[in-house]
Amino acid sequence: MTAKTQYKLSTSDLEVVLALARTGTLAAAGERLSIDASTVFRAVQKVERGLGQRLFERSRAGYAPAELAQQLAGYAEQMEAQLEAARSAVQSQPEQVSGAVRISTTDTVLHALLAPALQPLQTLHPLLAFELHAGNELASLTRRDADIALRATRHPPQHLVGKHIGPIRVAVFAAHKGGVAHFDEKVAHQAPWIAPDDALPEHPSVVWRKKHFPKVAPRYRVNSILTVAELVSQGLGLGILPLFLAQGRSDLRQLTGVLDACQTELWLLTHTESRHLRRVSAVYTYLAQNLALA
Repeated sequence: MTAKTQYKLSTSDLEVVLALARTGTLAAAGERLSIDASTVFRAVQKVERGLGQRLFERSRAGYAPAELAQQLAGYAEQMEAQLEAARSAVQSQPEQVSGAVRISTTDTVLHALLAPALQPLQTLHPLLAFELHAGNELASLTRRDADIALRATRHPPQHLVGKHIGPIRVAVFAAHKGGVAHFDEKVAHQAPWIAPDDALPEHPSVVWRKKHFPKVAPRYRVNSILTVAELVSQGLGLGILPLFLAQGRSDLRQLTGVLDACQTELWLLTHTESRHLRRVSAVYTYLAQNLALA
């Protein structure tokens, strides 16, 4: 490609580059921008022709940003943050916080901790909207896939702003009715287990069970701790559950004390560039003050 020094980048050019750098596919970038994939393709081609060099490496896996595309995406993120700040600044009253806040967490934390906090938060800020993502993977706060994350980790990323919510304590549980009444080595080997081996092979509960009862093979393997709780409550077997998830549930019986080796920490995280945005700050501050673990 021949460089064309007269080409002037537009804000729409930067938006397209940023969307494709974040998502890696034309379809996903188009969805973010509310345009179709062919329009994204043509827009990228136009910018590359104008600049005289490729911005993305194409492969079957998608579009990987070259060094220049990464730099342009960085400028686009700054522009996005400044635009968000400007929109927040024009709100005349603090209580008129508005906009969408994207929160990423696991289904366990979402249902047991986050969801109960959303109703009073919605009452406090009725113009806010929430996009909630529940999954085991950590959404990228740097790429703005999420504004706020609630994650179980002992070592939160240093580049993020974090609030330590508290320790996540766990124990072995069974169904309250018709289930196991006590726990010992014999019970551990004879009773069926429910565990997230397939989805979370490095989960502390999995590591603990394999260390103490290496010959035990779970009868049920599921893709979330929330599902472990539901199957345990149905009397299908034993499971290791967070105390905050089991508290207040009459269908679960705690069989052991707290398993110290399984303990991890719950952190509320956001990116430094997002923290000053009024909508993100309002939600982050509220959650930091009101979330509590058992």
